[in-house]
Amino acid sequence: MQLPTGATVAVTDGEKFNLFRNAGDEADLKLTPLDHEALNVGDHQGSTPGRHGSSANPDGGQDKEDAFSAGVVALLNKRVLAGQITHLLIIAAPRTLGAIRPQYHAKLKSALIGEISKDLTGHAVQDVEKAITAA
Repeated sequence: MQLPTGATVAVTDGEKFNLFRNAGDEADLKLTPLDHEALNVGDHQGSTPGRHGSSANPDGGQDKEDAFSAGVVALLNKRVLAGQITHLLIIAAPRTLGAIRPQYHAKLKSALIGEISKDLTGHAVQDVEKAITAA
């Protein structure tokens, strides 16, 4: 996959989140880290559709991951709506990707240039670049 210069790459799972920008061009990918504000996960408890912890299903860890994922997509939606992201590639663990897709704003969908269903959080930038190039 080729990314336009300035494209944003979001790499996430249920616990970690990193943002990168392509400082290279389409032929020569060069990801540089981007700073981002802290995720607001407190307001998203239990907000991921179809996932609810209870005494019959006490999966508090899953609730935390779902809240984190909701915080990620809220931040991405906010940045797209503010015009800070015009081209976006999302790389996410498969379960996380499935959880965030229903929460994409229409403008995020139009800025989305691709998704890679793979857990690359905690990997070196070079591994992320290789996965993008191979996609």
